[in-house]
Amino acid sequence: MDPTHLARLPILPFLDPRLIHAPGMLPLDPADWLLRDAAFEAQMALRDSLVAQDRATVFAQLPEGEAASAELLETVLTAIRSDPAYGPSGRHVTRPDGLMVDLDADAALATLGRLVQEDFLVLEKDPGADEHRLTGGILCFPSRWSLAEKMARGLVGIHAPVPFYATSLAPRVQRFFDVIRPERPLWRANWVLHTYPELFQPSRTLRHSRDFTRGEIWLRVERQALRRLPRTGAVIFSIKTDIAHLDSLAPDEGARLAAEIAALPEPEFSYKGGVPLRDRLMARFGAGVTAARQPSVQ
Repeated sequence: MDPTHLARLPILPFLDPRLIHAPGMLPLDPADWLLRDAAFEAQMALRDSLVAQDRATVFAQLPEGEAASAELLETVLTAIRSDPAYGPSGRHVTRPDGLMVDLDADAALATLGRLVQEDFLVLEKDPGADEHRLTGGILCFPSRWSLAEKMARGLVGIHAPVPFYATSLAPRVQRFFDVIRPERPLWRANWVLHTYPELFQPSRTLRHSRDFTRGEIWLRVERQALRRLPRTGAVIFSIKTDIAHLDSLAPDEGARLAAEIAALPEPEFSYKGGVPLRDRLMARFGAGVTAARQPSVQ
């Protein structure tokens, strides 16, 4: 098994009725904001390499977002100081894998990318604006998109490739961004199936097509959190990404996944993988999917 992957995913959103329907936001205990799992060492080594060698792809910062990014670094440092596996010492932090990170050697977001497994997007709302826009990000594990495509865009523009976002999700998501309070973070989980296992999937270097008629299938789950920073008021969107092979699912879990795919309305059904994916899942787990509802349009 690739050490950047997990043998078993900690969250299976399609099994939880609270998470199935977007946006599916739930309250988050601030103490559970950042997670560390068995893939930490391998994922952090990959993140170190990406920050050093593919910096322009994984890191971006607008000047107007620098204050919020600095506040975010302070907030993360406060959080990891409660984790005895980290060893803060002055302006250095020793990670659980033993690597020491100099807190003054790089920009705040680039430094964050080397401290924890999460990616971070900084979104701020200009006075009089209708929506938040992206002013900074560290994104080592994108799923078919890149920061260069999204920087300075508002939430609707960021989600333009998602065909159902503007019509059904945009007002609700913006509402969450507007009302979230610093002491009351939120979380949700997003899931997608791929035919390739890489965590680093920026669209500009995409080497694979999503051909679900053949090959392996991988389940990718993103645990996404929203948190407002008290001083700058920026909203932080953090993403903890894990990948496991489809075989990591028990038969009943796979059957539930197949049923959920089959039941999706258009255009979400096609966005997730459409008929080829549904047919592969039905062939693999179909014995337990007798009650699956078919999409309204195929």
